[in-house]
Amino acid sequence: MSMKRTHHCAQLTPADLGASVTLSGWVDSVRDHGGIVFIDLRDRKGITQVKFDPQDNAELGVQAGHLKPESVISIAGKVVPRPEGTVNATLPTGGIEIAANALEVLNVSDTPPFPLDDIGGDKVNEDLRLTYRYLDLRRPKMRKNLQVRHRAAKSIRDYFDSQEFIEVETPALFKSTPEGAREYLVPSRIHAGQFYALSQSPQQFKQILMVAGVEKYFQIARCFRDEDLRSDRQMEFTQVDVEASFIDREGIYSLFEGMLKKVWKDVLGHDLPTPFPRMPYIDAMNRYGVDKPDVRFGMELVDFTELFKNSAFKVFASTATGGGAIKAINAKGLADLTQGEIKALEEIAKSLGAKGLAFIKVEGGEWKSPIVKFFSDAEKAALTAQLGLAEGDMLFFAAAPWEKACAILGRIRLEAAALLQKRGKLTIRADDWQFLWVVDFPLMSYDEAENRYVATHHPFTAPVAEDASYLDTDPKKVRGQHYDVVLNGMELGGGSIRIHQPALQKKVFEDVLKIPADVVESRFGYMLKAFTYGAPPHGGIAFGLDRMVALLCGTTSIRDVIAFPKTQKGQDLMAQSPTPVTAKQLKELHIATVMPE
Repeated sequence: MSMKRTHHCAQLTPADLGASVTLSGWVDSVRDHGGIVFIDLRDRKGITQVKFDPQDNAELGVQAGHLKPESVISIAGKVVPRPEGTVNATLPTGGIEIAANALEVLNVSDTPPFPLDDIGGDKVNEDLRLTYRYLDLRRPKMRKNLQVRHRAAKSIRDYFDSQEFIEVETPALFKSTPEGAREYLVPSRIHAGQFYALSQSPQQFKQILMVAGVEKYFQIARCFRDEDLRSDRQMEFTQVDVEASFIDREGIYSLFEGMLKKVWKDVLGHDLPTPFPRMPYIDAMNRYGVDKPDVRFGMELVDFTELFKNSAFKVFASTATGGGAIKAINAKGLADLTQGEIKALEEIAKSLGAKGLAFIKVEGGEWKSPIVKFFSDAEKAALTAQLGLAEGDMLFFAAAPWEKACAILGRIRLEAAALLQKRGKLTIRADDWQFLWVVDFPLMSYDEAENRYVATHHPFTAPVAEDASYLDTDPKKVRGQHYDVVLNGMELGGGSIRIHQPALQKKVFEDVLKIPADVVESRFGYMLKAFTYGAPPHGGIAFGLDRMVALLCGTTSIRDVIAFPKTQKGQDLMAQSPTPVTAKQLKELHIATVMPE
């Protein structure tokens, strides 16, 4: 490259008129206006218009006319004003153009397989975009997303540095501890028959750092989980991982509200109000049917279990008297649902364990539903009063064990909101930033399949002090010092105050979770040993950086904010991985593959 650029393509303004400049970048477009060739030259900063006038240099004009979009060039010339009536007020450089006097073609591009603007590119199949990710990342929206990610990560690092935290890297290769999500295993060549696991989280290392006296640790960490993928989940992801000693829940809330406040200010210029509201887990489930509620709209769940205990509608009565729950929501204005839409909602309810989806339409002054004939006047009056039923409303029910009833209706609530938005009857703004803390989760849940208790968060979470006595008698009553920060229906992160006493940690492992003592020793022995050397009280949290950046960018898919993501099938279409390996490689690792039948 013999021509060295002097400016980027969003830098020159009328203040630079008359200057001799050199620009380098990609050919965004080529236009021939009666022999005068105009090129929009693009780099990562923006676009500058370049003019090749054959009256100034005929050979250069011919050369420019043959340029192909996305080719890489350098040009030299003089900054001149655009003619009157051609100023582009939407561009920083829209008042000037470059009268070119030199052109160097650095690389010629083939015709791209899809448009590289945001309008055309967004209509392209995602698999094609991921196959040509290096082209997809040239699109303005994708370039902006990467810049937002950078600014968010910088803001986070600056914030924790100001709070006297230090960033410490922890190993990616760890030991297998198959208690949570499925792990990625890495065979050891040196130790035949033994495996590392790619770290799902730095959890144990950050607690060890507290024992080591680091006191204030953070890391923007790469983590790995072998689980089914979706729009907000990748097999390799990035989390903001933090741990601090001598801190309580209130200290955590304040610390991370400060971090989020700074990020939103630095990236979006938006001032978040703090402190964030707190919502107990039981309230979140009862009111919204989910532990990560979207509180930007109403349509809250209402409990009618007591009302229907003596109902003539036997499905509700038997559920209510059998220890289950009857929940209902009013989707106001949704009585115009089609049969197909109702059927789709019913299938969603069935996928969550419901036998069907009971509903009532309030239409033409009547209640329309196969179940209405079973309801007494008193039951109708109670439903009307508590749900504010009016003409055009749509009432949905769930009758099931409490947790299942909440989950079913919580999902139907979100689907109903989407249908109302589609009809223009509900407005939910993506930039209506409704943060909240969900707190007081149960420490344990009972796994019927395994016939034992399992940790709701993870086994290192400390119980709420006043509930600790229930560990021996009724673990389901124990609340954990666990907290999630939720934004607009998405869990951004979660954490807890940890157990720091070795005796209590051992008790949770062996007596409550029923993990055999030898298994506890093999998986966590080093950690329990470390706790015997003066472990301080400590707690922390981990935030999903990918999810946070997706929300900042206004996208629902974290694949849009990761430079090189995997598809929903776990494939890298650009590099074409995963791939088979050679027999020689497998032999060196002392392993063999067994293909499924």
